[in-house]
Amino acid sequence: MSEVAKALLVDDRRENLLALEAILQGLPVEPVAVESGEAALKQLLVDDFAVILLDAQMPDMDGFETASHIKRRERTRHVPIIFLTAADRDAELALRGYAVGAVDYLTKPFDPWVLRAKVSIFVDLWSKAQQVRQREAELRDAQARHRALTKAVDAAVAVLHDRSAEPTAAAREAVRLLEEARWGSPG
Repeated sequence: MSEVAKALLVDDRRENLLALEAILQGLPVEPVAVESGEAALKQLLVDDFAVILLDAQMPDMDGFETASHIKRRERTRHVPIIFLTAADRDAELALRGYAVGAVDYLTKPFDPWVLRAKVSIFVDLWSKAQQVRQREAELRDAQARHRALTKAVDAAVAVLHDRSAEPTAAAREAVRLLEEARWGSPG
C-alpha cells in the first residue's frame, strides 16, 4: 500500500493557500487546497486526509462550523484539525476551536517550521495507521488460507480413515481443497 498522505488546506484567501502549500513543500504529503468550508466538506467525501489545516474565520461557513460538520461524520471524525487564524490571541476563540474537536489552534503569524513539524507528526501517524490496516488485511488473508488448508487436511484425513468411501471422488475433493487453500479460491 503506497498511498500518499494528503493534507486538506481550507482558507478563503488564495494567497494563504499558496503560502501553506509552500510551507508544506518537501514533506511527504500532498496538499489539497479549497477556499471554503463547503468545498472542504465535499472534498472529504471523496478523499481521506492525514490532517486538516483550517482557517477559523471564513465567510458563509466559518472554520468552527466546518469542523463541527467534520467531527459529526463517522468517516472524518478522527482526522486531526489544526485551526489557523489571523485573529488576535483570543483565548475564547481557541477554546471554541478545541471544543469542536481541533488538536491545535495557531494564530498568524505562526512559525512555519512549527507548522511543518506538527503536520509531519500527523502524516507519520497516518502512515503508521495505513501500515497497520495493511498488516490486518494480510493477517485476515493468512487466516483464511489457514482455515482452507485445515479444511483440506481434514478432508484428506477423512479419506484415509474412511474405507467405505469411493476413494477417487473423495481423493479428488481433498486435492481440490488443498489446491484451493494453496492458491486461493478460483472465484
